[in-house]
Amino acid sequence: MKRFKYEITKHSSQEFMQLIYFCTDSGECKFDQIPDHHVKVLGEILNERGSDGWELVHLAFGEDGLVAFWKKEFF
Repeated sequence: MKRFKYEITKHSSQEFMQLIYFCTDSGECKFDQIPDHHVKVLGEILNERGSDGWELVHLAFGEDGLVAFWKKEFF
C-alpha cells in the first residue's frame, strides 16, 4: 500500500510579485487573463518543488497570498 506524507506551505503575496492573478469583486478568478510569462513563473516554482518529489494537491489563492498543499510518497 502506498504511503504519503503531506505538507502545507504558505506564500505571501510579496513572494509573488511577478505572478499576477485576476479576481473580480465577487471573488471569481479568471486565469485566462494572466500573461504567459507570469504563468511561467508559477510553473518554475512548481517544477522546483516537484523535482524534490512533491506533488501539488491544491492551491488556494487569497488577497494576501496563497496556500499550497503538497503530498509526497514515502516508503
